[in-house]
Amino acid sequence: MSIPIRNIWWLMLYASDLGDAQNKSLKGKEDLPEEIPDLIAKILIKTIKKRLKRQLTYSFETKDEVLSRVRGRINHLTTYRKQLLAKGKVSCTFNELSINNIRNRYVRAALDGISRIIKEPSLSNNCRSLANNLFASGVTGPVPTSREIENQKFGRNDQSDKEMIAAAKLAMNLSLPFDIEGKNEILDPEKCEHWMRRLYEKAIGNFYRFHLNPKNWKVMTGKPMNWKINNATDGIKDILPSMKTDIILDNKNKSHRIIIDTKFTNIFHKNSSWYREKSLKSGYIYQLYAYLRSQEGAGEELFDNSSGMLLHPAIGEDINESATIQGHEMRFSTIDLTQSHEVIKNRLLNLVT
Repeated sequence: MSIPIRNIWWLMLYASDLGDAQNKSLKGKEDLPEEIPDLIAKILIKTIKKRLKRQLTYSFETKDEVLSRVRGRINHLTTYRKQLLAKGKVSCTFNELSINNIRNRYVRAALDGISRIIKEPSLSNNCRSLANNLFASGVTGPVPTSREIENQKFGRNDQSDKEMIAAAKLAMNLSLPFDIEGKNEILDPEKCEHWMRRLYEKAIGNFYRFHLNPKNWKVMTGKPMNWKINNATDGIKDILPSMKTDIILDNKNKSHRIIIDTKFTNIFHKNSSWYREKSLKSGYIYQLYAYLRSQEGAGEELFDNSSGMLLHPAIGEDINESATIQGHEMRFSTIDLTQSHEVIKNRLLNLVT
């Protein structure tokens, strides 16, 4: 059984920086997953045109060139090996203010990539036209790596680039070549488990941040927890495993905390015993139990009034069971990723409200 590509796009949208920022451009449109590539293309075009009106960002780029005069730092080894001094030349490394920087090259590549998957012909032509304009302006060279983009820092004077790069990241991700089966399907996600696990975890956290009213809810992701330790030996901190939750939802009205642990695996462990075909995975239950019980009496009232949820993806399966264990409700639920986006959205909201 395979997952519709539109639902992968839907998860990508929430996992992106645009979803995290509750971008106004997405309000009311995130429920149209078939149109997500076109939507992201429109956002990308809009942000680029806005930047072009004010001029694209220039930055200092490091260059290595052979010159007839010294500029910057001399590359003595290259100059010697190529016997450049005899020709009246010298190899130099220097910084130059240029439009051909990492951000602008990445944006041009994103325009090229998404132009191939959007449905509207005029929109596709617009993307290609903008990409050609950037090339003509001097934005050339190789496509930056993901690491180079992640290392980009945005200061006060270039915050306007932030939305453009966020849209470009999502456009690049949507353009990634999938192992497609048929026209609208992606193969079993176990074949790309690591990527899907990170996508699923981030998408669920940003989904709740996007949809839950901040007046009534506080959403935290990746929150570390501390063990309540007494009589510790000198080396225990070096070997004691850390605790970090995937998602924490604080209901301000009810003074209640929900700790969600996302697992991109099957919710059940298949048993070989004759009396039971399947059971919940004990290791995951112990982990959630530790999150709930280890924080009791630690000084944060919400941890004393908390519940936990293991939230697994599923294909054609609907599980939503719970039990109260030593004062804390523990829920074991699945999200069927083959369902329509409306069903998935309502399921996620109903699990916490």
